[in-house]
Amino acid sequence: MHFLSEELDTYVTNHSENEPELLAQLNRETHQKILQPRMLSGHFQGRVLSMLSKIIHPTNILEIGTYTGYATLCLAEGLAENGSIDTLDIEEELVDFQRKYFDKSPWGAQITQHLGDALEIIPILSKKYDLVFIDADKENYVNYFYLIVPMMNKGGIILSDNVLWSGKVLEEVKPNDITTKIILEYNELLKNDERVETVLLPIRDGLTVSRVR
Repeated sequence: MHFLSEELDTYVTNHSENEPELLAQLNRETHQKILQPRMLSGHFQGRVLSMLSKIIHPTNILEIGTYTGYATLCLAEGLAENGSIDTLDIEEELVDFQRKYFDKSPWGAQITQHLGDALEIIPILSKKYDLVFIDADKENYVNYFYLIVPMMNKGGIILSDNVLWSGKVLEEVKPNDITTKIILEYNELLKNDERVETVLLPIRDGLTVSRVR
């Protein structure tokens, strides 16, 4: 589902900050070589992530779902000088691709890749986080939320992607559509959990910004 017309979407992108050249290269190579390139955050959403990170200026970032590392590098743009990013993904074949672009950036040494099941990795991380970006398997969004809230610093920000789920949040849910059911449950959780305050932004496929009270 396109929430904006193609023309308006192009206008919005053209009147936002330019895509950095390294990210443009990553964007092109992802579309050329990697399956499901639509999973890439892309130019406009990437600039949104960059801007939010620069405003927050986090010391520690946790990213659940790396894909090819585009969003990772966008978030790194606001990282504190002594900061770090822990990025988690289950796809072994993408690790070298990610690392190639991380090491081309100024933040390569600050980015740690974790390969495996995020539900197993998150509990063994010992940091307190200022910024978390959730963009992995939607069926575990609720589980991720419950794991990460106690790991957040007060005032920390949780960003959650794909929360409009191509508009399926407004449609009658089919009995076998577990993903949409979980997204609906997750959106209600963010709205009603007293530990966070949330605003849902109609950016791309929906992006929620939740602040830990």
